[in-house]
Amino acid sequence: MAMSSLQMGLVAAGSLVLVIMIVHSVWSARKNHPRQARLDEKTSQSDIVRDSEPELDAAALDVAKFPLPTPEKKLAMDPLIDVLAPLKLDGPIMGEAVLAALPKTRRVGSKPFSVEGFNATTQRWEIPVVNQSFTGLQAGVQLANRSGALNDIEYSEFVSKTQTFCDAVNATPDFPDMREEVARARELDQFASDHDAQLVFVLRALNAAWSPGYVQQNVARLGFVSGVIPGRMVIAASVVGLPPLLTLSFDMQTAMNDDSDLSAIREISISLDVAQVDRNEKVFARMREAALTLADSMEGVVTDDNGIALSPESMDVIGTELERLYDTLDQRDLSAGSALARRLFS
Repeated sequence: MAMSSLQMGLVAAGSLVLVIMIVHSVWSARKNHPRQARLDEKTSQSDIVRDSEPELDAAALDVAKFPLPTPEKKLAMDPLIDVLAPLKLDGPIMGEAVLAALPKTRRVGSKPFSVEGFNATTQRWEIPVVNQSFTGLQAGVQLANRSGALNDIEYSEFVSKTQTFCDAVNATPDFPDMREEVARARELDQFASDHDAQLVFVLRALNAAWSPGYVQQNVARLGFVSGVIPGRMVIAASVVGLPPLLTLSFDMQTAMNDDSDLSAIREISISLDVAQVDRNEKVFARMREAALTLADSMEGVVTDDNGIALSPESMDVIGTELERLYDTLDQRDLSAGSALARRLFS
């Protein structure tokens, strides 16, 4: 039976509506699908997988020709943050004997325990090594760290562990007063607690979520490289062996997902452990620039860890407060990034 003009019109209209619905469904699916890393002439799939090795430009290659800086040598214990107990010797002792007598565990409770020797050749305190002669020894335990202050029980354990070591090397210890050292530990711990800053910027997706590859591709352009933990990327310090300048992280389970292209990330965090990084690195400026650049390129918004949006003006305030903190640490001889600060704030 022939279709009337009205019937043909209704079929055509219905077909058009169906097409529109299909197009809208596809568009919505693509909109809600996590953004993927883009391949262009300069980026291959292998580059995305290996974004822990970002491409170096010509200027970076020139810098790479110079030898890498070496880590600073481990400093001797310091009375500013350590309890020190001199160990009197009957005569010089070789490093081999010291090493053989050291306890198996180098901790007292939650605090690092150390023994150092005065090297007869270099005329300085250092960690004992073989084939070196030492005319003096000292044992020490750290007064405080992020686990808290040295307490009475830990001090007693320090005395016991040191005495056992002394018995093995025929040395006589001279321990400082426990009450004074524990009080000093509490004061140092209070100072550290009041001045321990760990800044966090959170980048939250405004529209479509991001895939891990998309995140890695964007942050690699800013110098972040993959860390050993899934979902963690860092900007390395300028001196090899020091803590990273900045750490970027997102959900570990998402990063480990076998089908990472379908994994949806809606927020990433950029963090700065203030006391661990030298102020001369100007790392807050890099942190701020990285967060704002990523927010622009990835369609996100920068907030604090409570979800409150951070304006450029609020970032200025944070920067000013940070400079005051740096000054306070300098005045206490615990400058950010120094060996003492890294030990205390750990």
